[in-house]
Amino acid sequence: MNNNAFSHRKSRIGLRLVSEGGKPLANRDLSVNQTRHQFLFGCGGFEAVEMAGGNPDGTVPEARRAEFLRDRLDKIFSLHNYATLPFYLGRYEKEEGKPDQKRTAAAAEYFARRNVTTKGHPLCWHTACADWLMKYDNKEILKKQLARITRDVTAFKGSIDKWDVINEVVIMPIFDKYANAITRVCKEIGRVGIIKEVFAAARAANPAATLILNDFNVSIDYEILIDGCLQAGIPIDAIGIQSHQHQGYWGKEKLYEVLDRFSHFGVPLHFTENTLISGEIMPPHIEDLNDWQIIEWPSTPEGEERQAGELLEMYEILFACPAVEAITTWSPADDGWLNAPGGFLHADNSIKPAYTALLNKVKGEWWTTESLRTGANGELNLEGFRGDYELICGDKKIPFVLDGKTDHLDLVVR
Repeated sequence: MNNNAFSHRKSRIGLRLVSEGGKPLANRDLSVNQTRHQFLFGCGGFEAVEMAGGNPDGTVPEARRAEFLRDRLDKIFSLHNYATLPFYLGRYEKEEGKPDQKRTAAAAEYFARRNVTTKGHPLCWHTACADWLMKYDNKEILKKQLARITRDVTAFKGSIDKWDVINEVVIMPIFDKYANAITRVCKEIGRVGIIKEVFAAARAANPAATLILNDFNVSIDYEILIDGCLQAGIPIDAIGIQSHQHQGYWGKEKLYEVLDRFSHFGVPLHFTENTLISGEIMPPHIEDLNDWQIIEWPSTPEGEERQAGELLEMYEILFACPAVEAITTWSPADDGWLNAPGGFLHADNSIKPAYTALLNKVKGEWWTTESLRTGANGELNLEGFRGDYELICGDKKIPFVLDGKTDHLDLVVR
């Protein structure tokens, strides 16, 4: 794809290098290096809960396991700048009143130290719901669900400021695989009704948070639901689109069609859960991906080459779309969801061609590094991909941000 397709991801800025006393530093050779993308290149970060927070019983992982987790996270988040952390109520709070807050907070702190943005997933969902909610009536279930949102969004304010607030609402009131408390409430107050309640609670707990409505259903039904929410004044900050492609790559035509239909709302798009398979494709007759349970699902050399090619094409299309703000690959390695070969890494943490291909894009073609020289007034001009930067002059490093909001900065060398 022509690099002009990504011009909206770039900005220009005039920089002036001055001493502490304000004297222009003329004719200085320096380098300008990007350190982080503004665009969110994401991956599931669930392993950080165990690595940083320890085991559920309070013990720490044994040394070999800890090193394995550290190696995986190092590889994935040297490429990605955005991590999803788990907040499924049935796992996060298996016993009422005993949330897994301490371990999850340790994971969020781990990512903060790495300058990786974190998102919580999800605050409300009928699947992986807490069984203990079922003993209450619908009014009390909703009350406790909203209290959970208030508690967790408040507790993580500043460390997690992005949330998949509610998940898969299109199917929520008709979900019949097993009884759960959230489907009961949704049947009573309706899809828009429950979305309105949970978004209001999350917004009150953190007015500055990015609140996302998330779904795997990309049919007209999701469009109708979004339209209803916006008409009701629900403050959706981003539309989440799941793209688990276990049954084969969507392809260019479907990608462009989905982008066209969901971009017209004027709300940013986040591809929240992406999977591309590097092995045998799941048969098309499977309706619920969770029903495909096989003993082994290996990655193959030909599948890995296919995955890398499909991944690059998809990322190029999404990165070129101005409406898209984030892309998250769901499972970083092949021992993730369904044991599907959908990660950038094999189960033993060895890298796949898809990892190398994306690294060459994100930290290569789509990365700005320049050697420059200041003029007579200490000035220089820079054009680059939006994000965080550092200017290196001698042994001094001066950070700055290229975000398109300002066209001039004075940088002081101290």
